[in-house]
Amino acid sequence: MKLCILIVLGTLLVLVTGMPPISRDYNTHCRCVQVESRIIPPDNLKSIKLFPEGPHCAHTEVIAGLVSGEKVCLNPQSSWVKKLIQFVLEKKLQQQGGAAARSQR
Repeated sequence: MKLCILIVLGTLLVLVTGMPPISRDYNTHCRCVQVESRIIPPDNLKSIKLFPEGPHCAHTEVIAGLVSGEKVCLNPQSSWVKKLIQFVLEKKLQQQGGAAARSQR
C-alpha cells in the first residue's frame, strides 16, 4: 500500500515538473543549436535579434537576419558580436530617448 502511494506521488511529481507552461508564445528551449563566430560583413546584415537568458535558455542568444533571408546564430562571446550588441543597444536607447523627448514637446 505504501509503495503504491509512493509510485502515484512520484508519477504526479514527474508530470507536474515536466509539463510545459500553458502559453503558445513561450519557447521552452534555446533557439540556437550552433553559433557562428565568423565576421559577417555589415552589408549582409538585415536585422539583429537579441534574446536574453531566461527560463527557456541558459545563455543569451543573438540571431542575425541576412539579406539573403538566412538566419544565423552568432556567438555572443565573440568580440565582434559583443561590439555589435553594444551598438544595437546604444542605438535602441537613443531611439527611445528621442521618442521620449518628442512626446514631451
